[in-house]
Amino acid sequence: MKNKVAVITGGNGTLGRTFAKGLAKAGATVFILGRNKEKSDQVIAQAQQEGLKIQAVFCDVLDENSVQEAANSILAKAGKVDILVNSAGGNMAGATVMPDHSIFDIDISQFRKVNDLNLLGTVIPSIAFAKSMVKNGQGTIINISSMSATLPLTRVVGYSASKAAIDNFTRWMAVEMAHKYGEKIRVNAIAPGFFIAEQNRKLLLNDDNTLTARGQTIINQTPMKRFGKPEELLSTLLWLCDDASSFITGIVVPVDGGFSAFSGV
Repeated sequence: MKNKVAVITGGNGTLGRTFAKGLAKAGATVFILGRNKEKSDQVIAQAQQEGLKIQAVFCDVLDENSVQEAANSILAKAGKVDILVNSAGGNMAGATVMPDHSIFDIDISQFRKVNDLNLLGTVIPSIAFAKSMVKNGQGTIINISSMSATLPLTRVVGYSASKAAIDNFTRWMAVEMAHKYGEKIRVNAIAPGFFIAEQNRKLLLNDDNTLTARGQTIINQTPMKRFGKPEELLSTLLWLCDDASSFITGIVVPVDGGFSAFSGV
């Protein structure tokens, strides 16, 4: 990763900050993009305590002008972007169907927002930063998918639909880049299994850190019988960003403790 410049959208989130610190430790120059300055400052402070340098740039991934301004700012400082990690994403209550509700109760406006955040929040930065990659003749884009993309999970209908779209876009963009701009611009995705983050903590854990019913169902379906640790995504991220994976594009790598391999029987 030495001499490489990496950009992480949603870099102040649970997974995003882990990606940022992991790439910085590996020697990359790292920029995190996010809307929340306080959270971004926390990431920078934590990184400094570990002897790492991470820079933050304000960015709204759903605003094309904001993303382009962020890209211009980073290019002015670093001269290039070698790696883009599209880590921004999330879910909303209105795009979720709880056990006492049905599909007829979803809030279409929130369903739309979830799809915009996860899909357009990946497409817009990919377009903006791929321009400089094409100019330099190389680069790698890593999208963040989910287990819910291929095995739609109950309740999270909006999130599952948007992550399935991420898988499709990843493969499409990989082919587009290779066909038109050469083999050195690669696009892949990581599909995390279940990791405890701010957004899902209350769904998976009770206040005393025991498992909720949904959390227990997930553990039962995961052969390794535990949730993942964010740091366990780093080896896959670094592999996909490294030249050692130069013949790999258009794939979605599950990091899930065996969840996607288990039929439940």
